[in-house]
Amino acid sequence: MKRILIFAVILTTLTSCAQNDKNMKTLVTYFSATGNTEAVAKQIADITGADIFEIRPEVPYSQADLDWTDKTSRSSVEMNDRSFRPAFIKDLKNHDDYDVIYIGFPIWWYTAPTIINSFVEEYGFEGKKVVMFATSGGSTPEKALKEFKAAYPEIDWVEAKLLNGATEKQLKTWIENVKK
Repeated sequence: MKRILIFAVILTTLTSCAQNDKNMKTLVTYFSATGNTEAVAKQIADITGADIFEIRPEVPYSQADLDWTDKTSRSSVEMNDRSFRPAFIKDLKNHDDYDVIYIGFPIWWYTAPTIINSFVEEYGFEGKKVVMFATSGGSTPEKALKEFKAAYPEIDWVEAKLLNGATEKQLKTWIENVKK
């Protein structure tokens, strides 16, 4: 009888954990200046069945704004002042309903664009599982993850992955590993 009771408790616990994982609501958010990060975000949302949200600046970035070789360009000015918080369109509904949030961005100056800070500070995500992913011409997102963990320790930052040219199979493998 004791073994049956122990087995029942274990089975109930495992079933409950599996159901909780399936019931977790997921959101894929992204900021994409040129479309590269957007493409990856859409793939992740398709694979996970998640809702998707674009982090859109109130004033869209022009090609001139993105010229990293021009020290007076908008992106250069923003990234040189790490306290700068670009305004974005705040139309994310029910942000508290999500358990897992993927945040994607292009890497600027070896880290996340400051609009990502604007987004995180607006919606919080305290106690949520947050997964970073990025696209880049040559940098990795580890510095961004380190900075965000230090700046927002109340968030459960679990990953930062560079996803340039990732295949669907690679994305599925990565997503499965993130779920563990």
